[in-house]
Amino acid sequence: MSAALEMDGLSPIRVGTDPVARARSIAARIEADSARIESDKALTPEVLDALHGAALFRTLLPRAYNGEEVRPATFFRMEEAIAAADGSTAWCLGQASGCSFAAAYMAPEAAWEVWGDPRAVLAWGFGTGTAHAVPGGYRVSGTWGFASGNRHASWMGGHCRLVEPDGSIRRNPDGSEAERTMLVRREAVRFHDVWNVVGLRGTNSDTYSFDELFVPEAFSVCRDSDAERRIDSPLYKFTTTNLYAAGFAGVSMGIARGMLDAFTSMARTKTGAAMTRPMRESEVIQNGIAQCEAKLRSAGAWLVEVLEEAWEVARSRGHITMQERAMVRLATTSAIHRAKEVAEWAYHEAGASAIMVGGPFERRMRDIHASAQQVQGRTAHLEMCGQHFLGMNPSGRFF
Repeated sequence: MSAALEMDGLSPIRVGTDPVARARSIAARIEADSARIESDKALTPEVLDALHGAALFRTLLPRAYNGEEVRPATFFRMEEAIAAADGSTAWCLGQASGCSFAAAYMAPEAAWEVWGDPRAVLAWGFGTGTAHAVPGGYRVSGTWGFASGNRHASWMGGHCRLVEPDGSIRRNPDGSEAERTMLVRREAVRFHDVWNVVGLRGTNSDTYSFDELFVPEAFSVCRDSDAERRIDSPLYKFTTTNLYAAGFAGVSMGIARGMLDAFTSMARTKTGAAMTRPMRESEVIQNGIAQCEAKLRSAGAWLVEVLEEAWEVARSRGHITMQERAMVRLATTSAIHRAKEVAEWAYHEAGASAIMVGGPFERRMRDIHASAQQVQGRTAHLEMCGQHFLGMNPSGRFF
């Protein structure tokens, strides 16, 4: 166990610096391993040691289980700092952090079993399995995709519809199908090596299956349920979608920051082919860098403002409203789009230097486009935000 954690099994994590500072302190280690992370489709042992040593996997975990319960704005800035070094690492960290939200909805004994190990990581993917209610728990089967970070996970989760002993589907009071997430140890899971993609290769977001696994009731979780929430903290008045949106916006923003910084450094000394003046003397480059700095900084500052406003509402009222949800969705989606614009500008203006494998642009360009393709970057989110502002009643799983 890293001395940086200073855990005694009972007390929360005690560290001398905030998560953003800790993230920046290990960024060079992560960037040095970024090519290996991509080629091996896994975070390196050295990067995992650095992440665990800095306690970054535990930032959204309840303090009751040696977590930090950081504010969402801090989590966003932490993700941004890691993504500037490597997008896949930040993506895995963000996914695992969102999964750790589940601890706030579990009985303490079960939560301690999952997160008692200071290197514990929970991963899950997208899809819906089937959980048949049986005495003491559920018999679960299903296949899910996009399990980012599964190679370094200790536990896996699967979201499931619930089938009662009489064969009927369990439903919520509003008539919708009930869903619970089933948690099992990684070694009980069957994996399918299908992650052959152009970007974020290092996340190894493979497909996986549960084959008739028994899951005790205590290891089934109903996320974002007021009735099942056991930790009364402003953080857990946000939804997991809110935090995933903030974290993955941080991934895109960080990748764009890494590209823009690399471009600015190159432009200070490079003279383009068939050009007589250094790039730094070009008005086009000067203007473009300034515009991109404004885009990134304003998008990040606005998202922090929105997250802080929502935090204050959660703290003072005990819940967040549709207004806060709409603003978080709008600010995170906008940040993802602005980041992609900045990355595309830097890539284009870098010229032929940008296409070289192993350089500072090529992998980041692929990673940011993979990041923006994920559900948090959907343009359709803007439509739902607009509906809210117009007094309508938007609905959607990711709103």
